[in-house]
Amino acid sequence: MPKKNGLPRNVTEFQDRHGRWRLRFRIKGKPTYYFKSRAHTPEFYQELEACRSGVAMEPQIAVRTAQRVKPGSMSALIAHYYNSPEFRGLKDSTKVTYRGILERFREDYGHLSVAGLQRTHVRAIIGEMEDRPAAANNLLRRLKMLMLIAMDDGWRTDDPTYRVKGFKIDSDGFHTWSDDEIAQYRKRHPVGSKADLALTLLLYTGQRRSDVVKMGWQHIDGDRIRVRQTKTGAFISIPMHSELKAAIAGLPKENMTFLITEYGKPHSVKGFGAWMKKRATEAGLKDCSAHGLRKAAARRLAEAGCSNQEIKAITGHKTDKEVGRYTAAADQLRLSDRAIKALEGSDRERKNG
Repeated sequence: MPKKNGLPRNVTEFQDRHGRWRLRFRIKGKPTYYFKSRAHTPEFYQELEACRSGVAMEPQIAVRTAQRVKPGSMSALIAHYYNSPEFRGLKDSTKVTYRGILERFREDYGHLSVAGLQRTHVRAIIGEMEDRPAAANNLLRRLKMLMLIAMDDGWRTDDPTYRVKGFKIDSDGFHTWSDDEIAQYRKRHPVGSKADLALTLLLYTGQRRSDVVKMGWQHIDGDRIRVRQTKTGAFISIPMHSELKAAIAGLPKENMTFLITEYGKPHSVKGFGAWMKKRATEAGLKDCSAHGLRKAAARRLAEAGCSNQEIKAITGHKTDKEVGRYTAAADQLRLSDRAIKALEGSDRERKNG
C-alpha cells in the first residue's frame, strides 16, 4: 500500500537542524542516502533506483547531471570528472570536499566552454576571490586537475591554468592551542565533563577529529589505543598517556564510541567539529578548534625533545616537512635559551677578568 505522504517505500522526509525539509533513503544493510533532487522528479527516481540496486551514487549523479548540461561546457566536464576513475577512487571525505569546491564553481561558471577557456579567464576567476585566498587556491588546484583530464580525454589540447599562480598565504592554517589556552579551556570544562574528554582524546592521541569520533573500547589493546586513520588509511598504535587512561576509565563499555551525542549516538565529523568549537568559544577561545589540538599535540611532542620520526609515529604524518615546523620552533626555543645563557656566562667572565 502506498504511504500517505506519497513517498516511495524506504524514503522518508525529515527536517534538518537548519529547518530545511530533506529526503533520505534508509534500508537495513545499505548506507543512508540523502537525495539531491526534489521528490517525484525524473532525477529523484534515478537516485532512488541507484539506491535500491546498490550502485555507487557518484556515477549515477554524474550521469544524471550530464544529461541536463550543455555538451562541451565546464559543467559537463565536471560531471565527466565525477564519473572518472580519478574521482571514484577517492576517499568519501575527499569526494565531499572536492564536490563542494566544484559545485560552487559550477553555479557561476558551469556555462563556460571548456575549449574556449583561456588563461586570462582563469586568472580573472581566481583574482575575484582575493578576499578568500585559501578558497581561491583550492579552486585553482581543482581547475588544474580538470584541465589535465580535459587534455587526456580530448576536450582540449592545452592547459589554460599553466603558470597561473594562487595567492601567497602568510598563515599556518588552524590556530595551534597554547598551554595557557588548554588550561583556560579546562578551567571552564573540568575533568569528568564530555568537553574535557574530547580535549584529552584529541591532545593525547594527536589524531584528526575524523578518527577521534570513532574511538571506542574496541580500539583499546592493553595500554595502547589502535587507530586506522580515516584520511590516510595508515594504522597507528599509540601507548596511552596517563591522563587519557584516567579520562576513559569510567566510561560505559556498551557505547560504540567514547564520545556520544545527547541522543546516545556517535558524532558525525562535522557535527563534532562544530560542537568542539562551541565548547572552546564558551571558554573564551574563539580561535581554537579541534584540529588545533592535533597541532598542539605535535607542538608539545617537539617541545619535549621528540624527533621528527617519533612525532610521525604518533600523528601519522608522512613527511618530515609536515612536522618540521613544530621541531623547528622547539629547537629555536632551546637554542635561544642556550645562547642567552652562554652570553651571560661570557659577560660575567668579561667583567671578572
